[in-house]
Amino acid sequence: MSGPDATARHGRVLDPEVAAPTSSPADADADAATGAGASGDDPGAVDAGGADRRRGPIFFLAIGIAVVLAVFIGVLATRDPSSDRTADSPLVGQVAPPITGSSLTDGQPFDLDALRGQWVVLNFFATWCVPCRTEHPELLSFSRRHSQIGDASVVSVVFDDDPDAVRQYFEDNDSTWPVIDGTGTGVILDYAVAAVPESFIISPSGYVVAKVTGGVTSVGLDQLIADLSGEQPGPSGGNSATTQAPGTATP
Repeated sequence: MSGPDATARHGRVLDPEVAAPTSSPADADADAATGAGASGDDPGAVDAGGADRRRGPIFFLAIGIAVVLAVFIGVLATRDPSSDRTADSPLVGQVAPPITGSSLTDGQPFDLDALRGQWVVLNFFATWCVPCRTEHPELLSFSRRHSQIGDASVVSVVFDDDPDAVRQYFEDNDSTWPVIDGTGTGVILDYAVAAVPESFIISPSGYVVAKVTGGVTSVGLDQLIADLSGEQPGPSGGNSATTQAPGTATP
């Protein structure tokens, strides 16, 4: 087609002066290559940048998770050890397994049954155990307050420790309650102790009524005994020697 109507195609009117010639695919490839070279960038770098942009949200999410984990670990490392935490034990509700021997602190003979008529805090510990050292002043406070009226006693059982180190530790801390060496005896197995510190609360009638793991406090022991006996916490709560654990009978 030629003449004035040469620019009319498919209902569109093309201005001969502005109509651009049709580019071939080869020309388009050449233009793309030229544009990349003019910018001074490697074409592969453009693809890498796109990949980085796609990974951006994942990267920042990973950073956020790492920060949260760091804070959580910091809290666990700096918080106080758990204390006065009761745990299940098959011994609860059963007569306390017998314990006899000589106390490491004064060499006097010891028999757990001789303490019938008062509450007993039977504490398994070791001098190398940090939570055991943390709870020791609490046991000392509890022992001193209750020994004045004779309604409760503390008894310690050594868990895999050197007897000489134990003697020195008790002497340094002015602690005088009975200490029985449980290493190499059946006491550890009888009470199924796998780690320290662990404490068993024994009622005046000789029954195990609670097990506490992770350390104890003086106030916590008072409250636990009060809950078990139905009395007010502390030595002033009355004489608990006649109180029996619920569901048990005096042998």
